[in-house]
Amino acid sequence: MDIKISTSYLNVDDPDAALTFYRDVLGYDVRNDVGQGDMRWITVGPPSQPDVSIVLGPAAPEAPPAERKLLADMMAKGMIGLVVFTTDDLDATFEKLQASGADVVQEPIDQPWGVRDCAVRDPAGNMLRFNQA
Repeated sequence: MDIKISTSYLNVDDPDAALTFYRDVLGYDVRNDVGQGDMRWITVGPPSQPDVSIVLGPAAPEAPPAERKLLADMMAKGMIGLVVFTTDDLDATFEKLQASGADVVQEPIDQPWGVRDCAVRDPAGNMLRFNQA
């Protein structure tokens, strides 16, 4: 049996900011962009991995206002979403992320488990880690 990752989901509160970040900063392909009323879901993915996607969409739109506020606060602190990316040039990737205005959480550092990595938050506050073996 071969079970693979197909799609992951990240909550975003500003679809246009998310689109700009994932498309223009990370260079991801836009695979789908659909809306219904006030809600919008954008599917993006790395050009080199056409079978892997990330859906950027609203966080619990059916939740009561107080719960949506709590979720928004947690998202802004990077406590909800997390994705780990790999890159062949961490320093160049970090420079591009930093130049984009991404919220830097950790500058590039050599980790004891054998990778060099850094971390930023996307416009919605999702924690994104980038590593290079």
